[in-house]
Amino acid sequence: MTEPFTVQGLLEDYRAGRRKPSHVAREVIARADAVDAPVWISRICDEELLARAAKLDDADPSLPLYGIPFAVKDNIDVAGVPTTAGCPGFAYTPAETATVVRLLREAGAMLVGKTNMDQFATGLVGTRSPYGVDGSIFDPERVSGGSSSGSALAVALGLVAFSLGTDTAGSGRVPAAFNGLVGLKPTRGLISTRGVVPACASLDCVSIFAHSAVDASLVLGVAAEVDPEDPWSREAEVPMSPRRGLLGVPLEGQLEFTEPEAAAAWEAALEHAATQWTLVPVDVSPMLDAAPLLYASWVAERTADLLEIIDGEPEGLDPTVARIVRSGRDLSAVDVFAAAHKLAELRMVADRVWEDVDALMLPTTPGHPTHAQVAADPVGVNEALGRFTNFVNLMDMAAVAVPAPVRGDGLPFGVSLLAPASHDYRLLHASASWSGEPGVVDEPGLVQLAVLGAHLSGMPLNHQLTDRGARFVRATTTAPEYAFYALPDGKRPALSRTEDGAAIACEVWALPAAALGELLALIGAPLGLGRVMLADQSEVTGFTCESGGLVDATDITSFGAWRAYVEQSAVA
Repeated sequence: MTEPFTVQGLLEDYRAGRRKPSHVAREVIARADAVDAPVWISRICDEELLARAAKLDDADPSLPLYGIPFAVKDNIDVAGVPTTAGCPGFAYTPAETATVVRLLREAGAMLVGKTNMDQFATGLVGTRSPYGVDGSIFDPERVSGGSSSGSALAVALGLVAFSLGTDTAGSGRVPAAFNGLVGLKPTRGLISTRGVVPACASLDCVSIFAHSAVDASLVLGVAAEVDPEDPWSREAEVPMSPRRGLLGVPLEGQLEFTEPEAAAAWEAALEHAATQWTLVPVDVSPMLDAAPLLYASWVAERTADLLEIIDGEPEGLDPTVARIVRSGRDLSAVDVFAAAHKLAELRMVADRVWEDVDALMLPTTPGHPTHAQVAADPVGVNEALGRFTNFVNLMDMAAVAVPAPVRGDGLPFGVSLLAPASHDYRLLHASASWSGEPGVVDEPGLVQLAVLGAHLSGMPLNHQLTDRGARFVRATTTAPEYAFYALPDGKRPALSRTEDGAAIACEVWALPAAALGELLALIGAPLGLGRVMLADQSEVTGFTCESGGLVDATDITSFGAWRAYVEQSAVA
């Protein structure tokens, strides 16, 4: 298989001068020309892509997505390029580009083309398209997953570094599981859906496919911007809930798989998760009970969004899609409101899970069906695929699908990490940890804080950080410019900058700015907030000491670390 493009890898190459966007654009064209699978519905013409790359050659390489090739699902508008939503008779050429695509281009990304999909984003299988049917990259006899089939394959086949899909019931996660990718289903409204053909507008999310959680976080950092012209847009909050290392998993017997190989892979995934987190069995029945509502009363929203189009009998209309959309006409307003009330009750119970765990892990799918199985029962197989994904958008959760230990038959298997809305970056950080990825998931809205004393990992006051949602970033030292003291109470250290100082061991933690204010109130005088220079010459926030606060303090610089001083004091 072709060595994949990655966001991190390309940015490193560009900034080191090893590549230019024009080189990558030519390679993208060669790769796309060599692939026979029906990945694309339309591609940006070679001349336009090369012209874009040539402009980037002379642009600022510090742009966050400088020269990164990407693809978008063909229900997302790009000005001047037809939008088909997988239906040729529906096609139109928009005058305006979707907000999310505009943001990515402004950040330096290069659009390569628009990808194949289940028609009108109605399906999780990847087989409902007149533009051709894709298979998994691991086994062409197995489905690729949908509805964002082409977007997943464009990344999995190494044609682009990342892609955009959409996700209403799992369309950004199921194809990730079937093609060995990371699939981010962000908090609803975090990425604007203006310029996206709706499926269920209140649930629709623009999703991200990438080879790593760090890559997905880099894309999300550009794509997540409040859109004042999108009625569904919203700004994410910075979560301050605790980080306890507690991962929820379903109670034994709550999961049903369609293949024994998937069940065995789930057990392997649990073993892997237990090496990183404390596993907490939780009752996920309220979530699983909510999933069928999507295929019942929420079909009415899909009908409201798409019925006029479907009833026009456009060329290439898929009969299964048409039947699903039209079925919503049989639902009454009473049915819809009864389902809304049922969902509210289920969500109230489900939300109690977050009191006991930081995140929840579920299989992404119960199995990996073949094309023949889908053909024999297109609706039934599709509904089964959404068993563990359908409730996520309904219950306003964020989710990241990640590759898990492969099945015994060599097919891919995936799990999804779930958390409440606005926990997207936390989930990406956990996903990076799950996969052992290099690189760091930077979380917007967090302040980096250097700690040197009782707030260090394993020390008595570390809980004051974790209780406020702080995340460990790294262990390091200060620059060799500090004297180190134990304050008279013997419980707290203090730094003082000096010309003939030493390097002092510290940890860097990231936490919300509001939590930093709370922490400062707990620390108390004579300590206050200031800037601390680290060994790599970067500066972060740290606790510094007021002038006069070192009176009667003990100079412990020679110990080089608070732990060493505490251990010596305990022995003495």
